[in-house]
Amino acid sequence: MAGTRTRAQVERDTEVSASFVVVANRLPVDRVVTDDGSVAWRTSPGGLVTALEPVMKKNEGAWVGWHGAPDETLDPFEDGGITIVPVPLSTNEVAEYYEGFSNATLWPLYHDVVAPPAFHREWWDAYVRVNRRFAERAAQVSDTGATVWVQDYQLQLVPQMLRELRPDLRIGFFLHIPFPPVELFQQLPWRRQISEGLLGADLIGFQLPGAAQNFLRLVRQRLSVQVRRDRVTLPDGHVARAKAYPISIDSRGFHDLARTPEVTARSHEIRRDLGSPKVMFLGVDRLDYTKGIKQRLRAFGELVAEGRLDPDEVVFVQVATPSRERVEEYRHLRDEIDMLVGRINGEAGRIGRSPLVYLHASFPREEMAAMYSAADVMVVTPLRDGMNLVAKEFVACRDGDNGALVLSEFAGAAYELKQAYKINPYDINDIKSTLELAANDSEANKARRMRTLRKQVFDNDISHWADSFLSDLDAEVSPE
Repeated sequence: MAGTRTRAQVERDTEVSASFVVVANRLPVDRVVTDDGSVAWRTSPGGLVTALEPVMKKNEGAWVGWHGAPDETLDPFEDGGITIVPVPLSTNEVAEYYEGFSNATLWPLYHDVVAPPAFHREWWDAYVRVNRRFAERAAQVSDTGATVWVQDYQLQLVPQMLRELRPDLRIGFFLHIPFPPVELFQQLPWRRQISEGLLGADLIGFQLPGAAQNFLRLVRQRLSVQVRRDRVTLPDGHVARAKAYPISIDSRGFHDLARTPEVTARSHEIRRDLGSPKVMFLGVDRLDYTKGIKQRLRAFGELVAEGRLDPDEVVFVQVATPSRERVEEYRHLRDEIDMLVGRINGEAGRIGRSPLVYLHASFPREEMAAMYSAADVMVVTPLRDGMNLVAKEFVACRDGDNGALVLSEFAGAAYELKQAYKINPYDINDIKSTLELAANDSEANKARRMRTLRKQVFDNDISHWADSFLSDLDAEVSPE
């Protein structure tokens, strides 16, 4: 490719050197401006940062990623014992690599084409260029024989590029979103390049066994490689393994946060502010067309309109975190949901009380823990989701074996959380009957389900996920 650099050119033009390197689209820190005008960095919320922080500190690790501001180049710096290595992106690259190819091509394609993907050659060119930049930066900061863990769909070309530059490295890749069936993936004009990019890794992690099987089936059909069980042997002898590692959360951290006096008091205050309803339903999502928000709100509105749920006794709180608001599909979705919420409350609301409370905003972790604690029924109904950690966060925040989780069978979390009240999010009647059941089921039934859910979430937390992946990556794997 034009403009690419050789291994010798990238290997030692930086003072940073680490034996464990994470490569992700975003850095684990966010820039904040303090009251006196100075710039500081704070740790980003999220389970991935929490899980990898001990490993990073133990190995004096480095994290390679974009710092969130376009057209700006920053030098590496240290934050909390982790070396931060910013990768610059131009405004045009944010539009074409991130908003374009990553989120208007790959995202809908990988989510079962819930929305039609767009295929533009200039977006692909930007994706290749930015992936090359990330790979070169990772090659620069990695010690000889270092472990490099590449994260998610924005960087699927990095493993192969990195292996070409630094064949001494042990390279892992984890895909946080679904991997589609061959019949859908083959729509992608650059399907071969993406497949070969992933096969540069020693270990490719997926959320579910079905996703790993989709990938193995793809390379078996489309590439001249040997596939034996979960191992792919390339013509040059390199072996890549594809396996499922369902991601989780900091279960104990969420539970302890929910039990603090401040969060407990806030959860009681939320119930009072809502009029102390008999049943509080809660939905928490990024505002995304894959999340099934319209379907669940429509189902709730019909239950209220039909008198099956009393608006004087129940309330549905829907948090929709702003997302990708420069992308047309997302602006259109926001308008649709605004109209739906207005119609439901207009038809069923009372003076001083609306059955549906819609919050298009972001909230800190403490406020979310209070909402989880306050809710009686958590409603998680994506049309397609790699995992959906909100379901696990709700379970972790329960104070005992109470509450109910309504969960789409098309969320990755449904594979593990088998005692949730499962629904087909495409079936409005199924959503309605299940919401009604979760609200009115016996306390004994709900406790039995929640007991099993809590055990699953606490036994398989984020640390277990990271340890499982990294131990497999570090193990010497020989072809059978």
